[in-house]
Amino acid sequence: MTNITGSTGGTLVLGGTGKTGRRVAARLSARGLPVRIGSRSGTPPFDWADPATWAAAVAGIEAMYVVYSPDLSFPAAAPAVRSVCETAARAGVRRIVLLSQRGEEAVLPSERAVQESGAAWTILRVSWFDQNFSEDYLDGAVRRGEVALPAGTVAEPFIDAGDIADVAVAALTTDEHSGRIHDLTGPRLLTFADATAEISRAAGREIIYRPLTAEAYAAGLAAAGIPADYVTLVTELICHGLDGRNSYTTDDVQRVLGRPATDFTDYARTTAATGVWST
Repeated sequence: MTNITGSTGGTLVLGGTGKTGRRVAARLSARGLPVRIGSRSGTPPFDWADPATWAAAVAGIEAMYVVYSPDLSFPAAAPAVRSVCETAARAGVRRIVLLSQRGEEAVLPSERAVQESGAAWTILRVSWFDQNFSEDYLDGAVRRGEVALPAGTVAEPFIDAGDIADVAVAALTTDEHSGRIHDLTGPRLLTFADATAEISRAAGREIIYRPLTAEAYAAGLAAAGIPADYVTLVTELICHGLDGRNSYTTDDVQRVLGRPATDFTDYARTTAATGVWST
């Protein structure tokens, strides 16, 4: 294996304060590799909405982990990803790893942008994170005792953000993943009712899952003050991704890391022990 991040510029982690980004950054730092956090509060700052920040953020960098915010399936994503990756490649970035989405046609233009950037590339396709239940998105719902989503009885191969970060670090620091698309899943399928039952057992209190219609979910977003155009985008994204297209597992985590993917039960027990789901 050839390590490219331990010499000069190191790795730029876009989304370096997010679920996977901060784990990628921590793992690289633990290995003694230089890391630059790509965020509006970073040094230098990086802002997807401000192209004037891009050149300074990628200067002197050798590898880059790309997480697009707010979501890679949104229309603004592909042009921004293309411009950032082309800027990075011109600046000498040799390797780009993109966090992408399973079963989502709208992300393909962004994937092509990375593939055509001129740098070596790896794409990580994922779906629902375990940590959606404990970090930012559904943690409040879990604490309140009810998770309500337009997911019906669809089963998901929930994946741990730590596993994603471990695969990302392998792709950022070795040559063997260049030109590959890794389809990352957890080891088994669970419905959202299954997942909340697992969390209930780990947390020692009842958390239920309540299936919603798309209309009810959208109405809830609107009632929370979400702008109408964003309500439409988010509702379509959630319903599209939870139509059963991702209801299968792969062994890509095992093949890359040489160990099984983290089971949801282990995630639930470890997370419950932190007290994050305490009322």
